[in-house]
Amino acid sequence: MKKLLTMVVLGAAATAAHAQDKGSVDTARDKVAMCIGCHGIPGYRASFPETYQVPLLGGQSAKYIENALKGYQKGDRKHPTMHAIAASLTDKDITALAAYYSQQKSDTKNNTLK
Repeated sequence: MKKLLTMVVLGAAATAAHAQDKGSVDTARDKVAMCIGCHGIPGYRASFPETYQVPLLGGQSAKYIENALKGYQKGDRKHPTMHAIAASLTDKDITALAAYYSQQKSDTKNNTLK
């Protein structure tokens, strides 16, 4: 009986975690519009403040995306546009965006998002 109760509790916890991740992904769909203008264009090169290749975010690690956005918020990462965007995000927004993009698939051969 104790083993069954443990399995039920673990199953419920996993279901709750999955629902929270799904909620984060659903929340992010409203936020990604500000990202796709640059990060959703295969092969896009930005020219401000300097010319560089803009990465596609799909398939990136959620932790990496969270750390990058928090770095832009704090000013540890230098890019004026990304700083302004990240500064407008809450921690919940950052978690949602990271969850959303980490669940996307990126086709690196064709540099596209699936």
